[in-house]
Amino acid sequence: MVLTKQRSPRNPDDFPTVQLFLLAIVRLAEPIALTSIFPYAWALVKRFKIGNEQDASFYAGLLISSFALAEALMGMYWGGLSDRVGRKPVLLLGCIGTMFSMVMVGFATNIWIALIGRALGGLLNGNIGVIQTMVGELVSKPEHERESTLPKKPPISKWTRRNANVVARAYSVMPFVWSIGTIIGPAIGGILADPHESWPNAFPKGTLFADFPYLLPNLCCAVLLLISICLGYFLLEETHPDMVPRVMLPDNTYVSDETPLMETSDAIKQPAVDLRSETYGTFRGRNSVEFNHDEVCLKEPEKKTGCNIFTKRIMALVTALSIFTYHSMTYDHLLPIFFEDDRVPIDYAPDSGFFSKLNPLYSPGGLGLSMQSVGFVMAVNGAIALFVQVVVFPIAAERIGVFRLFILVTVLHPIAYIIVPTLVHLHGSALYAGIYFCLTIRNLLSIVLYPLLLILIKDATPSSSVLGKVNGMAASAGAACRMIAPPVAGYLYSIGSQIDCTGLAWYGSALVAVIGAFQCFQVKRDKNDQASEEAGATTDD
Repeated sequence: MVLTKQRSPRNPDDFPTVQLFLLAIVRLAEPIALTSIFPYAWALVKRFKIGNEQDASFYAGLLISSFALAEALMGMYWGGLSDRVGRKPVLLLGCIGTMFSMVMVGFATNIWIALIGRALGGLLNGNIGVIQTMVGELVSKPEHERESTLPKKPPISKWTRRNANVVARAYSVMPFVWSIGTIIGPAIGGILADPHESWPNAFPKGTLFADFPYLLPNLCCAVLLLISICLGYFLLEETHPDMVPRVMLPDNTYVSDETPLMETSDAIKQPAVDLRSETYGTFRGRNSVEFNHDEVCLKEPEKKTGCNIFTKRIMALVTALSIFTYHSMTYDHLLPIFFEDDRVPIDYAPDSGFFSKLNPLYSPGGLGLSMQSVGFVMAVNGAIALFVQVVVFPIAAERIGVFRLFILVTVLHPIAYIIVPTLVHLHGSALYAGIYFCLTIRNLLSIVLYPLLLILIKDATPSSSVLGKVNGMAASAGAACRMIAPPVAGYLYSIGSQIDCTGLAWYGSALVAVIGAFQCFQVKRDKNDQASEEAGATTDD
C-alpha cells in the first residue's frame, strides 16, 4: 500500500524524536479544531432560533457531544481497521474527515446541518486510539521499553533504569500536545467568530464571512488540518509491525524458539545472507562493532489470530480510563461555568434549611469572574498542565514506578473536586491564590494519570496485532463518557444553584472519583511493573 511505504530508513535503536514530533503536529490540529467551537456554540445555536432561548445551552451541549457520540460508536472499528491496513491511512482519513466536518459546520444554516457535520467528523475519526497505538509502537524497541519476558529477579542495568523515563517521555507527548491545542482552539474560536461584529470594515455586510459568521474560525482550523495531512502523508512513517521493512527492525525480531541452531540458506527467520542488510556488499560483518548486539532476547512468535482482548486486566484498565474520562470531563465543563456564575454575597444565607451558612455544603453561586479573567486563568492553567507533563510526570514515573504512581494519583483524585466549592468563601488576592492552588492539585493528578493509563493499557495488550483494536476500544469508552459527562454535570449544577449549593456538581464528580479510587485496585499488578519499580528504586545507588 502506498501510504504504508517507508520513504527513508530510520535507525530503530534511536529514540524516535522526529517521528514523535511529526505525530504531535498531526495531533495538534485536532484539539484545536474540536475545541474551537466551545466559545461560540451557544451563540451559534441561538442564531439558528430553535426552541426557546432558555434551551440554547441544551442544544449547544448536544452539538458539542455529537462528535463524541459518533466517535464512541466507531472508535473500535477504526482501531481494528488500522490493524489490517496500517496506522497511517486510518490516521490521515480521520484528519480528512475532521477537516470536512469543520467546513460543513461553518456553512451550516440550521442546527441539523451542524449536527450532521459534527457527527460526520466523529464517525470518520478514530485518531485517539490510532495515535496511542503508534506511540506504543514507536517506543517498542528493546532500548526504549522493557522486554515482554523478564526473569523473576531481573538484573538492574542502566537501560532498565532509564526505560521508565524514556517511555514516560514518549507517552507524555500526546497529552502535552492536547493541552496546547485546547488553549489555542478556544482562542481561535473566540477571536475569529463573527468577524463582521469585530471588524466591520474588513468584513462588511454582504460578504461571505458576514453571511456565515462562524465560517472563519472553522476555515482556519481546516487549513491547520490540511497542513497536518500533508506533513503526515509525506513525512510520517508507518509503525505497524507487519508493514515496517525488516531492515528497520532489530535483528532479534526474527529470532524465536523455532529458529534453527545452525543457519541454512533457506532459514526463513534468520537467513545466512540478508540481502536487505546495510552491511551486504561491504567489508563490515554482522558481528562488527556497529552491528554488535550483546544481548539477544528470545521472544515467542506472536500469534496473528486468537488473541483475546477482553482479559480481566485490559477490561479493568478500560474501566479505570472511562471513570477518569468522565470526572475529568465534568471538571473541564464545570470550571468556566463556576468561574463566570454570579457571586452571591456570603453574608446572605437562608435562615433555615439544610444548606445554611453554617453548613460546609453551603456554596451559593459562583465566583463572578469576567470572561477576560477566566481566559487568563485558563491560560495559566494550560501553563501549569504543560509543566506537569514535561517536568513532573517523567520524573515521577521514573522514581515511583508506573503502576505505583497510577494507584497513588487515582486514590488522591477526589481531593481535586472537593476543594473547588470552598473558593466561594475567598475574596481578592486570596481568591486567585486559591484558584491556582486548586488548578495545580488537579493538574498534578489528572495530567499524570492519563498517560499512565495509556502505558498500562499498552503493556496489557497480548499482541501488537490487536493493539489498535484495544486502543480503539479504550478510545470508544472514553468518548462515550465524554458525551455523558457534560449534561449530567450541568444538570447537577442547575439543581445546586436552586438550593444554594453549586458544589453539588463538584461533589458528584468527587463521588465518581471515589468509585475510581476503589476500582483501581481491581487492576492486577504485572510482573513487568514490579521489575521496573525495583529498577527505579535503585537509581540512586
